[in-house]
Amino acid sequence: MTTAVLFLLLFGCMLLGMPIAFALGFSSIVTILFFSHDSLASIALKLFESLSGHYTLLAIPFFILSSQFLSTGGVAKRLIRFAVGVVGHIKGGLAMASVLACMLFAAVSGSSPATVAAVGTIVIAGMVKCGYPKSFASGVITNAGTLGILIPPSIVMLVYAAATEVSAARMFMAGFIPGMLMGGLLMLAIYVVARVKQLPSQPWPGFREVAAAGFSASGGILLIVIVLGSIYGGIASPTEAAAVSAVYAFLVSVIGYRDIGPLKDTPWHKNGEGAGATLLRNTWQVPLALVQSVGDAEVRKTVLDAARVSIMLLFIIANAMLFAHVLTTERIPHHIAEAIVGFGLSPWMFLIVVNLLLLAAGNFMEPSAILLIMAPILFPIATQLGIDPIHLGIIMVVNMEIGMLTPPVGLNLFVTAGITGESMGWVIKSVLPWMLLLLFFLMLITYIPQISLFLPEYLDPSKRSAALMSVAIAKNQSDPGHPIVQAQAAA
Repeated sequence: MTTAVLFLLLFGCMLLGMPIAFALGFSSIVTILFFSHDSLASIALKLFESLSGHYTLLAIPFFILSSQFLSTGGVAKRLIRFAVGVVGHIKGGLAMASVLACMLFAAVSGSSPATVAAVGTIVIAGMVKCGYPKSFASGVITNAGTLGILIPPSIVMLVYAAATEVSAARMFMAGFIPGMLMGGLLMLAIYVVARVKQLPSQPWPGFREVAAAGFSASGGILLIVIVLGSIYGGIASPTEAAAVSAVYAFLVSVIGYRDIGPLKDTPWHKNGEGAGATLLRNTWQVPLALVQSVGDAEVRKTVLDAARVSIMLLFIIANAMLFAHVLTTERIPHHIAEAIVGFGLSPWMFLIVVNLLLLAAGNFMEPSAILLIMAPILFPIATQLGIDPIHLGIIMVVNMEIGMLTPPVGLNLFVTAGITGESMGWVIKSVLPWMLLLLFFLMLITYIPQISLFLPEYLDPSKRSAALMSVAIAKNQSDPGHPIVQAQAAA
């Protein structure tokens, strides 16, 4: 009865057009008041604990702020120039360069719509100008943009880590190889299509241009090295790396590239200026610009935009944590898990159900909301069946990628429609052939766990045994006589 009321209220509110955050909170509070033994005070306590008790969530506003600075600051243009220099001379090279640029930008932004907007705004028009069909260019960019939530650092991965309390660092490790594989599959498909359709290629620009483009893009590329290197090397946690990335993105955009802020249109070196004069001028200009940035209109707008997105997402998370609290106290995931295990579903059959469920949800809901609702339900079932929580997380993220491409709520479709000026139906038609490749990739990720688990196990083998122990405890926690539970009680 409690389960039926909770989900009927949730989906009823959503069908009425209520924002997802309010729907989650309202359904949870009503269920607690009328059908639960929990006290009213637990609502306020859980709303407070949902954010204060999850240190990982602090990384989300930092990564969003970093993404805003880099999206505003023209990093995408420099990454595209570098990508075109590297692979543009291959058949279909401009499209392949667009995918490479999306991969690079994904690794500094952590957002799928931001990747499509930043890269697509530049390359779709450029590809059409060079002789590529507009539908081909739009389809490639819309699909490649989904890598923004698969290639770490990913905001969606942080949401999953907070919802299930798995390691965000291990999620970032697990997403790296799948992200590279997906980008490689897209490039391979582009090359085959380019050969068949005789699509154009760019002339080889020479090693000097590639080196110059690499140096120009080094500000963005270095951020990838700093964030992922510090996390994978165990130097910093994802939250600490996120804080560093926000400060670094500010410095690169305002001081390094000077695309926004008080030094906008002020070059490092002016024509005819001597080296000594350049050094002296920048010595006083840079500190002054750092002070002036506090009141600069562009910098303040960037920070406010990031704050708006962060508050919206964290408000959804807080209400979703309250929803998860109701699920846990009423033992709803436990009952669902027992029912599914009772049906005799094997792990591979359960994963088929998971994929179908998430693909359906992706048509109607935003990725973070899907994860926050579904992860607390699916996580206990997966552990009961012996499925690694990190593997489940990557499967869910790939499903969220596909959800970005499915109407009526596919965010990437709206971004591409806005860039191209075409109808939603036209964009969907251009995306469909490439989305079939994503579905094939989903099957690979689902049934070859080592694609996701190889890097976390290789870089952090000490936690593999701990993860297996957690799965074993979850599978047997209902059995007081089990040796693991007895050992825990004795400890």
